[in-house]
Amino acid sequence: MRVIEISQPGGPEVLVLAQREVPVPGPGEVLIKVHAAGINRPDLFQRQGSYPPPPGASDLPGLEVAGEIVGGDVQAGGWRLGDKVCALTAGGGYAEYCVAPAGHCLPVPEGWSMVEAAGLPETAFTVWSNVFDRGRLADGESLLVHGGASGIGVTAIQIATALGHPVYATVGSDERVQAVQALGAVRGINYRTEDFVAVIKEVTEGRGVDVILDMVAGDYIPRNLKSLAEDGRAVCIAVLGGARAEVNAGLMMQRRLTLTGSTLRPRSIAYKTGVARQLRQQVWPLLAQGRVRPVVHGVFGFEAAAQAHAVMEAGGHTGKLVLKLLD
Repeated sequence: MRVIEISQPGGPEVLVLAQREVPVPGPGEVLIKVHAAGINRPDLFQRQGSYPPPPGASDLPGLEVAGEIVGGDVQAGGWRLGDKVCALTAGGGYAEYCVAPAGHCLPVPEGWSMVEAAGLPETAFTVWSNVFDRGRLADGESLLVHGGASGIGVTAIQIATALGHPVYATVGSDERVQAVQALGAVRGINYRTEDFVAVIKEVTEGRGVDVILDMVAGDYIPRNLKSLAEDGRAVCIAVLGGARAEVNAGLMMQRRLTLTGSTLRPRSIAYKTGVARQLRQQVWPLLAQGRVRPVVHGVFGFEAAAQAHAVMEAGGHTGKLVLKLLD
């Protein structure tokens, strides 16, 4: 089968087309003929050499795919050969065939193409596990999303809005402000021209937001604490602005704030299977109803993986970037 390998740590040009044997699924795994694969920032970090795959995972990049189940332990997940699914993987998605735990597969949403579905698993699993699990976003509570125009950002905005939560989002341009507001955000905040702390204070009448989903970290962390309501929770899922920050512990104590974080890839198969069940129950009906819709910025041929990585690194996109292998 054709695959995209990381020939050595480096820039997009180190992604090369290669040939490998079709992987053999183990117990509880299914074999998927890949139609499309989503591109995520952890793929870039792995390519650069700063985010190695967990033990036992494929060394190929690619954390989400959409395709057709063609083999493996289909009964483990109640699947049948030929079922069209999208799946969260621990790696190996940049390939014509990929294995995934049967419990990490979800049906391709009604009305969605394979390309659209391929950009869904990593973002949906990440949003649910961090906003609703770790962040405990409850009825009537509000959410601030940093990186609102990213794949995770547009998914978080849409799911939280569909479930009745006021959502605010920081983005890098006025064009993106309009984009996230069109997706349901109450207020988009251009972080280049506005101070999100001041805006949140204004729009919430000084109360603050209940949960923050943060992909920046760095100097955003102390600013997040100032933007939280009492008993608020800030969840960090990436450190694009740096891994270190100065924290005012007194403020955390006075307002009973929680600062937490997680990474999804190393979590157990059982944990992610549980997230998949919650998604199927809580989110998949929203997809079928059109209340959460795909946002795909760019589609690239399989051989153009390096170009797709370059586009993601440059920024400026809204939504997902996807590699397309089959129609």
